[in-house]
Amino acid sequence: MRKFFEVKKEAMEYGKQSATLPKRATQHSAGYDFFVPQQIELKPHQSTLVWTNIKAKFLEDEFLMLCVTSGMGKRGIMLANNIGIIDCDYFENPQNDGNIGFRLFNFSDEPYILKEGEKMGQGIFLKYLKVDDEEIVTQTRQGGFGSTDKKE
Repeated sequence: MRKFFEVKKEAMEYGKQSATLPKRATQHSAGYDFFVPQQIELKPHQSTLVWTNIKAKFLEDEFLMLCVTSGMGKRGIMLANNIGIIDCDYFENPQNDGNIGFRLFNFSDEPYILKEGEKMGQGIFLKYLKVDDEEIVTQTRQGGFGSTDKKE
């Protein structure tokens, strides 16, 4: 099952009580458009984490790839890490309920204002493969955004 949900009320950012669920713009669109939850200024040569207040549920052998829209790219806005990967176990994690964030970087010399309701990025569901002789992985996700990079 693949489906988008609003995060729980306590995980909502920007004082919001609801969110706009992602949707495809055309019949053959690969990506689901994500929308800006409120007006946000992206300062020149800086990154800003924009929360969507959306979580996604999907199969264990899938991931959700995040990309900026072509419109953002032509305005000098890109993902700070160039591409975002959301794993299936990010859904409902205890830290932020799976709230999907786009870390946007403004590489232009001018500030850019993201307008509420504007398309900022897309999510594309993809399958992945594992090697046949992989060691068994028992580690489970304990946190949210960037948590698999944290070492204890």
